[in-house]
Amino acid sequence: MAVTIAMFVAFARGRLSVEIVSLLTIAVIAVGLYFFPLPGTRSTDGLQLAFSGFGHYALITICALMIMGRGLVVTGALDPVARFLERLFKFNLQLGLLLSLLLAFFLSMGVNDTPVLVLLLPIFVQLAARGAMPASKTLIPLNAAVLIGGMATTIGTSTNILVVSIARDLGAPAMGVFHYTPIVLVAALVALPYLWLVMPRLLGDNRVTNPAQERRFHARLRVGEKSILNGHQLAEVTPRLPDSLEFHDVPAGILNSQSQLRVSGTHAVLEDALRTLDGEVAPAWVLDRIRMKATALGEDITIVEMAVTADSRLITRTLPSSGIADLYGVAVLGIHRPDRLMAELDRFSEGGDMRIAEGDVLLVMGVSEDLAEFAQNDSLLILDGARELPRRSKALLAGGIMLGSVGAASIGLLPIAVSALAGAILMFVTGCVKFDRVGRALSAKVIVLVAASIAIGRIVSDSGAADWLGLVLSSGLQFLAPAAVLAAIMLFVTLLTNFASNATAATVGTPIAFSIADTLGLPAEPLILAVLFGCNLCYATPIAYQTNMLIMAEGSYEFRDYIRTGVPLVLLMVTTLSVLLVVRYGL
Repeated sequence: MAVTIAMFVAFARGRLSVEIVSLLTIAVIAVGLYFFPLPGTRSTDGLQLAFSGFGHYALITICALMIMGRGLVVTGALDPVARFLERLFKFNLQLGLLLSLLLAFFLSMGVNDTPVLVLLLPIFVQLAARGAMPASKTLIPLNAAVLIGGMATTIGTSTNILVVSIARDLGAPAMGVFHYTPIVLVAALVALPYLWLVMPRLLGDNRVTNPAQERRFHARLRVGEKSILNGHQLAEVTPRLPDSLEFHDVPAGILNSQSQLRVSGTHAVLEDALRTLDGEVAPAWVLDRIRMKATALGEDITIVEMAVTADSRLITRTLPSSGIADLYGVAVLGIHRPDRLMAELDRFSEGGDMRIAEGDVLLVMGVSEDLAEFAQNDSLLILDGARELPRRSKALLAGGIMLGSVGAASIGLLPIAVSALAGAILMFVTGCVKFDRVGRALSAKVIVLVAASIAIGRIVSDSGAADWLGLVLSSGLQFLAPAAVLAAIMLFVTLLTNFASNATAATVGTPIAFSIADTLGLPAEPLILAVLFGCNLCYATPIAYQTNMLIMAEGSYEFRDYIRTGVPLVLLMVTTLSVLLVVRYGL
C-alpha cells in the first residue's frame, strides 16, 4: 500500500517523468521483494512479479492495437470518416462533440469498449491534425463515454462478465444483457453534460506545435479533366474547401481543364484541397514518374521541406526554368516565402511564376535517394518535418484488417489479445505498416507505465492488501444507511480498480458484497451492482484501464489530467448510481 501511494503521489506531482516513476516503482518492488519476500515465496519470485508486466498479455495487446492504429493512419483509411466528422465539427463544434460522445456510448453497449476506442482513436487524432479540435480535449471525454457505455450491459466489458459470473457462482440469480441498463442510462444522462461541456474545459491544448508545419506555400493548381472545377466557376466550389486556402489572381468565368490557379496554404491545407478538387500542383508526368519509381523500389513517397541557401543555383530561377523535375525526378509542390517579402512577388516573377530567392523553403516530393541528390547538388538544406505520403492503395486493406480484428474480438470469436496480434501481423505482412516504422507507433511512456501498473496490481493482490481493505470496509458499514453502504462499496471497488486492476476489484469486491449483504440483511443484487459499477469507474488514473493508456500518448496527457477530470466524474457517478440503486430496489 505504501508503494502504491508513493507512486500515485509521484505521478500526481509531475516532477519526475512517467517513465522514471514507473521504472522506479518496478525497481522498488523487485528489490523489496528480494530482501523481504512474500510468505511462501522465494526471493527470486519477487523479480518475476516486478517484471511480469513486460510480458503480460495486456501490454502486448496495447502494443498490437497501437500498431494497427498506425496502419490506419499511414494508409489514410480513416480520411473519409475524418472529413465527415470535420464538416460536422466545422458546422458546430459542440454539436460535433456531443454526437461523437453519444456514438461512443451506444457503440460500447454492444461491443467491448477496447475495440470501440481503438476504432475511434485514430479518427479523432486525424481530426485534431486537420484542425477540428485538439486531441487532448476530446480523447479523455471520448474514453469516459466509452467506459460508461460499456458499463450499461453485462457484455459491455469483460469485467462485467466476471462480476456476474462470480455472483452467480455465489448463489445470485443470472442477469440478462440489459438487466440494469436503465440505471446506467439515467446515470449517463447526468454525466453527459459534464463530459460534453465541463471536461474539455479542464483539459489544455497539448498539441506540440511545429513552426515548419505552419508555413504557407504558394503553388500553381492545375485543373484536370476529372476535377470538380472543370466547367464550373470557382465560387461554386469554394464552400467545400478549407477556409485557410487562398486563391490569387482568380480568372473570371468558367474554368476548364487547361486552367491554372495560383493558391497558397499550409501543406495540410494544400493536400486537403487537392484531394477535394482532384487537381495537381506539379506536372502529371513527373508525379507518375515518382509513383512508378517508388513502386519499383518498394519505398514510400516522402515530402520534405528544403531551404534555399546562398550557394544554390536555383536563385533567380523559376520552377519551369530550373529543370528540377528533369534532372532529379522530384516534384516541387510549392514555395514558401516570409510574408514580409511577399510584396516583392511581382518584381521577382516571370509569367506569374515566382523567382526562387535565398531563404525560400521548397515543398518537395520524391523518393528518398532522389531527394537527397537534389538537396546535395543544388545546395539545399533539408529541414525537419519530413512526412511520408499515405499509402492509399492499401487503405481498404488496412480498414478491413482492423474491422476483422475488432469484429472477431467483439463477438467473442477470439480474445482481444489474439485478434489484435493477428491484426498487427497482417498489417506487417501486407505492407500497411513497415517493420522499420514500428517505433513511431509505440510509446515508451505507455509501455513502462503498463508494466508498472501490472506489477502494482499483482503486489496489491498477492500481499493481501486488497483483502485487508475489504475486511476494514465490512467492519465499518453496519452503522450506515443503505445509500451510504452502496456508495462506500462502490468507492472501495473504484479505489482498487484505479490502482490495482478491474479483475482484482471484481474478484475481491464481489464476495465482500455478498458478505456485507448477509451481515446487514440487505438484498445482495444492489450490492453486486455497486461492485460492478465501481469496477467500471476507472477514470481517475491512466493505469486503471488499458483504454486510458491507449489515449495517453496520442493526447500528450499527464497523470494529473486524469486526476483533474476523473475524480469529479467518479464522485458524480458514485452519487448518482447509489441513489438510483436505492430507488430501484426500495432500500
